[in-house]
Amino acid sequence: MTAGAAVDTASTEDTKKGAVATIRRGLSLSPELRRGLAGTIGIALVATAGRVIVPIAIQQIIDGGLEDGAIDIGFVVQMTLIALVAVLITAGATGWMHLRLARVAETALSGLRIRAFRHIHDLSMLHQASEQRGVLVSRVTSDVDQISRFMQWAGLMIIINGGQAILALIVMLVLSVPLGLIVLALVPFIVLMIRWFQSRLEVAYLIVRERVGHMLALLAETVVGAPVIRAYGIESGTRQRLEEAIESHRSAAVKAGRLSASFSGGGEISSSVVVAGVLVVGTVMAAQGSTTVGTVVAFLFLVQLFVQPVQIMGEAVNEAQTAVAGWRRVLDILDIAPDVADPGPNGVDLPHEAVGVHFDRVTFRYPQPGQMAADATASPALRDTTIVIPPEQRVAIVGETGSGKTTFAKLLSRLMDPTEGKVLIGNVDVRTLRFASLRDRVVMVPQEGVLFRGSIADNVRMGRPDATEEDLVAVFDHLGLGEWLNELATGLDTPVGERGSALSVGERQLVTLVRAAIADPDLLILDEATSAVDPVTEVRISQALNELMAGRTVVTIAHRLSTAEAADRILVFDKGEIVQDGTHAQLKADGGVYGRLYSSWERRTSK
Repeated sequence: MTAGAAVDTASTEDTKKGAVATIRRGLSLSPELRRGLAGTIGIALVATAGRVIVPIAIQQIIDGGLEDGAIDIGFVVQMTLIALVAVLITAGATGWMHLRLARVAETALSGLRIRAFRHIHDLSMLHQASEQRGVLVSRVTSDVDQISRFMQWAGLMIIINGGQAILALIVMLVLSVPLGLIVLALVPFIVLMIRWFQSRLEVAYLIVRERVGHMLALLAETVVGAPVIRAYGIESGTRQRLEEAIESHRSAAVKAGRLSASFSGGGEISSSVVVAGVLVVGTVMAAQGSTTVGTVVAFLFLVQLFVQPVQIMGEAVNEAQTAVAGWRRVLDILDIAPDVADPGPNGVDLPHEAVGVHFDRVTFRYPQPGQMAADATASPALRDTTIVIPPEQRVAIVGETGSGKTTFAKLLSRLMDPTEGKVLIGNVDVRTLRFASLRDRVVMVPQEGVLFRGSIADNVRMGRPDATEEDLVAVFDHLGLGEWLNELATGLDTPVGERGSALSVGERQLVTLVRAAIADPDLLILDEATSAVDPVTEVRISQALNELMAGRTVVTIAHRLSTAEAADRILVFDKGEIVQDGTHAQLKADGGVYGRLYSSWERRTSK
């Protein structure tokens, strides 16, 4: 099965949830949309009533203002003024309704966007890694934008035109039951047509939204990975993938547009048939004296007021199905239960003292695509691990790639939860710790210095938002980085660029170390990152690390074994298990995995 076919099948299955159920669930999560809805509908009824007064005024003018060739000027002026007032009231009510819906929709959808954004951040790193970043971004941006467009235009049209059609039909039946029945005979056909097209448009536009997300994901990858693409000369292959995604979206959008155009065409045909029927039957009835000319003329206007919504409904249903598809995709994200949840008010705080670490028979399996972490069945990345790290001990983690080092660190910082066993910090199970307490006391510095657009000061303050400029300078000085800071032309105000691109790899790492230092954690987890920096920056990083680690419990993933030599204790991982535990001297003498790794490292560094 092709990727496109898989998406289509999944999308078809998703539509079984039903548009009504999706809208009901969406409204329950956005109560702002329901506030003032009754008032808005009331204003819509006023706007709708104003529209049918004009045909009634025309009927009255023809039948009552023109008698035996004479014109009753007073009556004509009176009816004209009534029609003019109705038009003005209709225009004012319509504008007021637009304003109310725009205000309510934007308020509600801003809340939905924030809720979706927060929920994505609440999802574990595992789930985020399994999704394309562009797909997640599209849920919060373009999908919510589509709902907004529907609420402010199509939703409004459905309210106004639905009321207009019903009121026009009532007036027609009051004026002439036979002519009204001709129009009424069209209703079953309209209902069947709407239901037939709706079921197909729902599937078509869900596929369109899915392909928009896929296209945005590929586009984001292409932009972020541009240096690698150019370095390896793979522009043609990348361009082909992106063009295929764009073509896939175009094909789905054209198919949906073709359905929508057919719907609108059906409305036009319905309108023409009804107008012809009313004109023929009305003319015969007027000739026989069973109705008036004014009534027939009014019917021609009222028929337009009745069938016009059907014509507009094609585009409105088009927007509605796109909005429902987008709403469903947002709800799908919100329905994912975070597998690493904050216990919130029911949680506990870490004790105000130096903290140690205890892994109690911990096993972790990475989930396969489509699996939740708790249901993972893959081979363990970490197997039945029990270890105790006393407070203020410096521990180095070493091992080959895939041995379980990074998994150990992520479990320790609770970016993931163990499949089996418990991780305790300060003798407290991390699953019972409030996130606020955990993030205040435990800080992980990744191998890649991740910075955000803004200045150096902005990025450092993420460790302590209330820090003053004097506090920032003091931390730089404490870590021995004051001289480096002074070398920068604008100091703390130096912009770091997107993802820190204005700084070198080593400079980004220096900023992340200062950010960790100002947070003043009790447990520091370091993913060593000095192999790709120049010697001067490496010395600065090493000096800063020594100051940062003083008086703290430190766990370092050591990629260079010179770092392990300086640690109080070394844990050696191999195939998901701790196979050696001791000091550098002990492990070097024992040989084993550590002896092999150390000998290999010595050979590489001596060349």
